[in-house]
Amino acid sequence: MTSWLASAQDSPFGLHNLPYGVFSTAEEPGRRRIGVRVGDAVLDAGAAASAAGEPSELLEAANLNPLLAAGRPAWTATRASLTRWLTDESHREALTPHLHPADAVTLHLPFEVADYVDFYASEHHATNLGRIFRPGTEPLTPNWKHLPIGYHGRSGSIVVSGTDVARPHGQRKAPADELPSFGPSRRLDIEAEVAFVVGAGSELGTPVSQADFREHVFGVCLLNDWSSRDIQAWEYVPLGPFLGKSFATSLSPWVVPLDALEAARVAPPARDFELLPYLADVEGEPWGLDIALTVRLNGQVISRPPFAGMYWTAAQQLAHMTVNGASLRPGDLFASGTVSGEERETRGALIELTWNGQEPVKLADGTTRTFLEDGDTVTISGTAPGPDGTVVSFGEVTGRIVP
Repeated sequence: MTSWLASAQDSPFGLHNLPYGVFSTAEEPGRRRIGVRVGDAVLDAGAAASAAGEPSELLEAANLNPLLAAGRPAWTATRASLTRWLTDESHREALTPHLHPADAVTLHLPFEVADYVDFYASEHHATNLGRIFRPGTEPLTPNWKHLPIGYHGRSGSIVVSGTDVARPHGQRKAPADELPSFGPSRRLDIEAEVAFVVGAGSELGTPVSQADFREHVFGVCLLNDWSSRDIQAWEYVPLGPFLGKSFATSLSPWVVPLDALEAARVAPPARDFELLPYLADVEGEPWGLDIALTVRLNGQVISRPPFAGMYWTAAQQLAHMTVNGASLRPGDLFASGTVSGEERETRGALIELTWNGQEPVKLADGTTRTFLEDGDTVTISGTAPGPDGTVVSFGEVTGRIVP
């Protein structure tokens, strides 16, 4: 499949990908439009539909929510139309004026986030934290391999990549402190994650099975679940994460359609025992994904976490999230939790990379880090295998810490 757009050839943003986002231009900064990344350009999807003689209300919206709500038949048809317009030479003249250089547009949060759930699906990450905080005992909690553990987060503080992250204030209490103190977090961390965007909703009281995963999940993006480890440590007993997480969560601006990831599907790791039926791996329908992440701190690669090794798949997470009857809404977002591999250089959070501050990360400028300092910039990027040897890019999610 070949496009008349030269930059789409051999690009990780080629026709096999076509991720969706929302953009504005310098000429019209207040006007937000749905864009599709193709090669080194962003196609104004709504204008392109009109120019192709196929006007679409879904593509003329200011964000992706109407398209998300329309469901899989609309997603499939829209993707087919975009592919046709970009491959049929007869559309070149009409569509070219609606292509904008990718480096010249401003990208925004691609959809209005409804609910946000963050999971804890990496066995290596959970095991490392267990060894750090409960040395000499079984690192995994008794429930960990029986169900995907998660927490319900704050959707209102999800921000698009490139947004500065203000260091949070809160209560902190080190083990040796008699009483808690209040002030800026001293142990600010990252969590490199993969997130899933829900499209079609579901009825309250009706669980969504793993078999219906692709009917409800529109696409995939990257996420950084910024974490204040000192605030979190003091507040989360006996309940879960709260202020240590809710100050900011950064999301990549491009949503890669689930249909672009067929070649990246892999089986999850082997199980120690048979899972309960609603979580049991479905034969012939693996929803592990071979996504390679790269984490950079101030431009230097500090980790390469592999998503393929995650114990719980997104399909299992969705099934568990709704098994009690909780409903889905267009724009719901659920994330994998920190992606970590077995080796040190594949750990997706500083608390693991530095072993809770005991083994600092060395940077090229001669400085070291245990946790983030003001002015630090973290960038997470990701790729997956596409069809016929191509590469699918997720772009990147980046954020800079400010006082």
